[in-house]
Amino acid sequence: MSRERKVYLDCNATTPLAEDVLRAIYSALADCWANPSSSHNEGKKAKVVIDNARHWVSKMINSTERDVIFTSGGTESNNLAIHSAVEYYSSSRDFGRLPHVVTTNLEHDSVALCVQALKQKGCIDLSVVLASHEDGTVHAEDIVAELRPNTVLVSVMMANNETGIIQPVSEIASAVKKWSTQQKTRILIHTDAAQAIGKIPVDVEDLGVDYLTIAGHKFYGPRTGALYARNPGVDTPIHAMLYGGGQERNFRPGTENTGMIAGLGKAAELVCKNLDEYSRKMVNSRDYLESNLEEAFEGSVQFNGRFLTSRRLPNTCNVSFVDSRLGGSQILASLQHTLASNGSACHEGASRPSPILSAIGVPEAIALRALRLSTGRQTTQDDIDCVVEDIRVALTKQ
Repeated sequence: MSRERKVYLDCNATTPLAEDVLRAIYSALADCWANPSSSHNEGKKAKVVIDNARHWVSKMINSTERDVIFTSGGTESNNLAIHSAVEYYSSSRDFGRLPHVVTTNLEHDSVALCVQALKQKGCIDLSVVLASHEDGTVHAEDIVAELRPNTVLVSVMMANNETGIIQPVSEIASAVKKWSTQQKTRILIHTDAAQAIGKIPVDVEDLGVDYLTIAGHKFYGPRTGALYARNPGVDTPIHAMLYGGGQERNFRPGTENTGMIAGLGKAAELVCKNLDEYSRKMVNSRDYLESNLEEAFEGSVQFNGRFLTSRRLPNTCNVSFVDSRLGGSQILASLQHTLASNGSACHEGASRPSPILSAIGVPEAIALRALRLSTGRQTTQDDIDCVVEDIRVALTKQ
């Protein structure tokens, strides 16, 4: 095996640009560089690019085009949804007490830290629902148990970036809506779908959500994103966090980044046309990886988040080497050919166990020995063979 060979198994952190996406970005930057708000022909060309991208993004999640708001990425989309719900209800309802938000202990930092900051500032009351150690999901009845007359928002991620566990968002949304109807109030529902898009079907009608977060770099697009809001400004509040020239119907002003939006649209088009193929390839490589790890390290591997009663993303393997004296970060440092991570890239290198693994009941000693291996569209069995051997060699040298 060549020492220079590298196998990328960190697709949940980010994905490379698809070739068609790269071409779409280049074409937009080269030929559609004018301001999309300008009335001349060059500006109109740029506007067409943005409109086309909005079409494909909306088609990818089964929404109308008016419901797609382009943002800088997943973090901004999550913050925009949360602030919109809180700001709208703070100004339009006389609760006599703070608006209340419900979320979970599985969320990405761009949700978790946002709501924590709002709580610390005295802007909201907050309930954090714990995931079950039996199946790694948050149960609808546990969400409903936290609802109050002043609850304004429930935010539950669609799929976890570390374990791949898919949350029952549609079941949660249905239960929340039933409760709020009985109480004659309205609770907005948000899901961060950054890790799900491009791997499994994402349909806002089936999910029943009011807000949904999209991050392009998770599905072979550029580092830009979008927020779905159901009929924004009419049925679903959007409170702009920026002030500017009125772009994106004043929901997210600022001259549009035409090149990156073009890339996002092309990435969405590829998902619309090829999702079944992408998902099949990823699950085949992930399953081959796990079966080979079990064979190579018989009795000494634990797959974190692989529950019989919950679904996982087709590409995500979180594995601990329980007999190793090395922690996960030490194993990573010893690998010669494998590019992977311990968990969320936002926490890479942390000496404490992943809070996500702790949240689903993984003991600290096991969590500290974990690797997250996330396959992609191009991952081959030969790549997997290389990775398994790479890990074997690293553990042999400990």
